[in-house]
Amino acid sequence: MSTPLDGISLSQLRCFIAVIDAGSFVGAARQLALTTSGVSKTISRLEAVYGLRLLHRSTHSISPTDAGEQLIGPARDVLNGAANIDAILTHASKGAAAGNVRIGASPAFVRRCLVPLLPAFKEQHPDIALDLRASDVIVDLAEVGLDLAIRSGRLDGLPGHVRLPWFEFDWVVCASLGYVERYGAPRTPSDLATHDLIGFRNTRTGLVEHWRLRADSFPRSPPWHFITDDAESALLAAENGVGIMWGPRWLAADALASGTVIEVLPDWRGNKMPMSILRREQTLLPTRVRAVMEFLHDQTAAFKER
Repeated sequence: MSTPLDGISLSQLRCFIAVIDAGSFVGAARQLALTTSGVSKTISRLEAVYGLRLLHRSTHSISPTDAGEQLIGPARDVLNGAANIDAILTHASKGAAAGNVRIGASPAFVRRCLVPLLPAFKEQHPDIALDLRASDVIVDLAEVGLDLAIRSGRLDGLPGHVRLPWFEFDWVVCASLGYVERYGAPRTPSDLATHDLIGFRNTRTGLVEHWRLRADSFPRSPPWHFITDDAESALLAAENGVGIMWGPRWLAADALASGTVIEVLPDWRGNKMPMSILRREQTLLPTRVRAVMEFLHDQTAAFKER
């Protein structure tokens, strides 16, 4: 005899947890690479199984009902357990590296660093399909169905994950040659106060990032000429002479090599920041995931040069 439990799927629980963590259907859809309506319909089907509401929905916010609150912990346990089952069965059934590997990284890193690696990866591992998820949101990998995530900076407060250092990168200040010819190049960080600056808004905090340079004289609240929450847009603006940008060197590496931007204030580069690979904390790592990690580590020297 079937029970209501038979009508619950992992995808429904995954959508429910993603909505709880993101605080919205839009944020959950972005994490899961689904449409907003798809996430909403999936949650509605889960609620319909028992004929109750799991979420309070309003125009401006979403919060769990009493039943939803009770479901959060068990749902997380089920998703983590499913991830371990997947690892066990994959390890037992596949001696060779094959299947899908889902990787999460920032949109700029996906486009600038991971996509260019695809031809070399395909040649080495033709039976592995990479599923790249572009998002700045830091999430529990098991809950959103990711195998790996690539993140920079400190990564505290992520139980159940293993952080593997990958490479370190500089932060650089860049401008187009046309901008420098027109307005001159800053000689010290204090000179930036008289220039058009491109600000980057961190989508996780909602704040415009301070430029962390090796100096104390840089103004804490400069008059931004242009602000964006997309790193590639900041670089494109600099290339088009809009102003001076500050960002990770891996983002600007190709533009610096081609000459569409030049580095200014090289003696005040920001302190190096670590880039890490996150994986789930599990005893049996699927062969396909291990193969991807080994491939990425083989690229370490190239990234250090960027």
